[in-house]
Amino acid sequence: QVRLVESGGGLVQAGGSLRLSCLASGRTFNYAMGWFRQAPGKDREFVSAISGKDDSTFYVDSVKGRFTTSRDNARNTMYLQMNSLEPEDTAVYYCAARRYSNILPVESGFDYWGQGTLVTVSS
Repeated sequence: QVRLVESGGGLVQAGGSLRLSCLASGRTFNYAMGWFRQAPGKDREFVSAISGKDDSTFYVDSVKGRFTTSRDNARNTMYLQMNSLEPEDTAVYYCAARRYSNILPVESGFDYWGQGTLVTVSS
């Protein structure tokens, strides 16, 4: 069984930065992992993912060039570095893990989920 715990959310001004962490317990070494977010009143959406095979990454267009996903397998931790934050980035951010190494950027492609961490960007 895999358990995921996010941390690092908070309140930041527009233009600022935050780094989210996702600590995994259980075997996730070759799992693809991803970040999703759910803004108030909206459906949960894909943000980014990282391959379990070669650490390649994939991003939704709205965060390309601003967000960076990485992982430290020795620490069982995935990160989301968020720069140039915008009010539209305000959401609960969820970490997810997939029992396969390839990236599949949809909710149904992931098997394990964290409880979420709130990011609020003020204008």
